[in-house]
Amino acid sequence: MDIIVAIIIGIVQGLTEFLPVSSSAHLVFAQTFFGLNSNNISFDVLLHLGTLVAVVGFFLPDIINMIIAFFKSIADLFRGQFREGIQEDPYKKLAWYTIAASVPVGIVGILFNDLVSSLFSGVTFPALFLLITGCLLYYSERHTNGDVNLKNLSLKDSVFMGIGQACAILPGLSRSGTTIAFGYLAGLNKEFAAKFSFILSIPAILGAALVEMNGIGAGFAANAIPYTLGFLAAVISGLFAIKVLLKLIQEKSLDVFAYYCWIVGAIILVGSLFFF
Repeated sequence: MDIIVAIIIGIVQGLTEFLPVSSSAHLVFAQTFFGLNSNNISFDVLLHLGTLVAVVGFFLPDIINMIIAFFKSIADLFRGQFREGIQEDPYKKLAWYTIAASVPVGIVGILFNDLVSSLFSGVTFPALFLLITGCLLYYSERHTNGDVNLKNLSLKDSVFMGIGQACAILPGLSRSGTTIAFGYLAGLNKEFAAKFSFILSIPAILGAALVEMNGIGAGFAANAIPYTLGFLAAVISGLFAIKVLLKLIQEKSLDVFAYYCWIVGAIILVGSLFFF
């Protein structure tokens, strides 16, 4: 693989994994543009690991507190104080609600993996679902007056966001965009919806990477330098995307991403009729 191409695709992955414009769609578009095999599993896994490093690094203090709280809640379980512990310690709640919200995407990934994989073979379905992402972002932005945060987050709200993440397994439905939109619709405030969306990405990305991990060795051995640079590009651009989106959500709206999804989706969809 060409080094420049690997870096470009790494940047695309890092930016679009967290900006609500669908990394799956943009990876398909980029690989099609550069004439690469869209089933290059080893490189895709490495790029996803790069975005995993980015989100874990950005929220590292929260992740550490969640892990500590998780093990404390296990002790609470044996003392018969599990429910009280979750209500009293926000990180215990965040840890367990993240696990609960990750169940839907795990079920969908296991049951429908082959069907979803077949949708990545061209640009038509990603373009169609990108248009839907735009509609979802635009609609949800008009329902952003919620005040739910970690303190009053319910299990139902968490699972609802998890269902949104499960839907986003489809190419072109943005994972971050869909989960944030579902968070808005559930009544979460804007900042917490974005933060919880990013934290939810950790088990989802890790699970997807582990499923395909067996195929990474041979591809990396043959393309060590471009793969490594692509990985680093995904990490750096991922960190940048998280910071940018959190700032935009606080100060602006998601409408700009909705317009982007509509424009790019329409261009790719029309182009697919003549060129792809």
